[in-house]
Amino acid sequence: FQTFTAWCNSHLRKAGTQIENIDEDFRDGLKLMLLLEVISGERLPKPERGKMRVHKINNVNKALDFIASKGVKLVSIGAEEIVDGNAKMTLGMIWTIILRFAIQDISVEETSAKEGLLLWCQRKTAPYKNVNVQNFHISWKDGLAFNALIHRHRPELIEYDKLRKDDPVTNLNNAFEVAEKYLDIPKMLDAEDIVNTARPDEKAIMTYVSSFYHAFSGAQKAETAANRICKVLAVNQENEHLMEDYEKLASDLLEWIKRTIPWLEDRVPQKTIQEMQQKLEDFRDYRRVHKPPKVQEKCQLEINFNTLQTKLRLSNRPAFMPSEGKMVSDINNGWQHLEQAEKGYEEWLLNEIRRLERLDHLAEKFRQKASIHESWTEGKEAMLRQKDYETATLSDIKALIRKHEAFESDLAAHQDRVEQIAAIAQELNELDYYDSPA
Repeated sequence: FQTFTAWCNSHLRKAGTQIENIDEDFRDGLKLMLLLEVISGERLPKPERGKMRVHKINNVNKALDFIASKGVKLVSIGAEEIVDGNAKMTLGMIWTIILRFAIQDISVEETSAKEGLLLWCQRKTAPYKNVNVQNFHISWKDGLAFNALIHRHRPELIEYDKLRKDDPVTNLNNAFEVAEKYLDIPKMLDAEDIVNTARPDEKAIMTYVSSFYHAFSGAQKAETAANRICKVLAVNQENEHLMEDYEKLASDLLEWIKRTIPWLEDRVPQKTIQEMQQKLEDFRDYRRVHKPPKVQEKCQLEINFNTLQTKLRLSNRPAFMPSEGKMVSDINNGWQHLEQAEKGYEEWLLNEIRRLERLDHLAEKFRQKASIHESWTEGKEAMLRQKDYETATLSDIKALIRKHEAFESDLAAHQDRVEQIAAIAQELNELDYYDSPA
């Protein structure tokens, strides 16, 4: 009576009520329906509020139907006996409710219900000396098993080493008081009864122990849930980092592409071979030193993006959408543009260098020919202006004429050289040689 009443009240108080007398207070079915609603978390059909026997029977039947709907066979328990206050039937019904709602769903490893609860007790009390849980009656008589269960979960509440096996009443009362005060498990058993009974009531002890299981496994579930939340937060944080990394990498890479393309597209030739050689050197540096790390970055970016999307999908999070202009496709487009700009750049540089080499060669040729021509003309005009014929004799004149004829023939021969020089000059002008004016 005491245990079942306390167990029922531990649930009914959540609905702001309680029972005083187990075989009387369930007779109208109202508190019975309320008890089932509290422990199942479900709504039962609306009770009938009339005071007549038929109303009470209908309400108890609604409760019994609900128990039956949970897969429980109610052998020989009828609504009439409950309404009439049959104590044996009422206790049988309450035990059926306890079994179904407090014990049946216990599952430890491969065992469930009563065996599961026993295995749980054995696992939890295994490290404690003087405790050997083999059943739900005499294994609990000395009170040490109750204390061990509490100590295992809340060591700060029990000074286990100070308990003595030969003082069962003190042990039992200690466990009952601590459980009521700190664990919100009402006192359901009487220490003197347990000690003075050869074999304590198994149902009473099972009912009480099941309250410990629910109190502690509930805390464990909350801890597991908290750990899961921490895990989720950690995963979310990691995903946030991956998103930030992606955005930064994408920004840096796009910025580099944006800076590099105009440099590759700049095809304005330099004036000297040295300047063009420097450009070629810079380009070869770009290909050898600067571009390879960027190829790595681009690959890493795509790997990070795919990893992130997979992680988000696995944790049921929405897919990652990068900022506008920083999609993987934007990076691929930018990269294609870069490769396009790069195409033909080296060829242009080499052609330009060859052109300048040719120009330099032409200019050198021009200088040589001009210099030879200038050497030849040196003193010629002065010689032609001489008036040495004025005082000459006839034979001198004849000699001068022969000398002049030789000169004219030499001059005709030089005409070709002058034309070559002029042709080179014209070509230098047409090819836009930087030093043409000189």
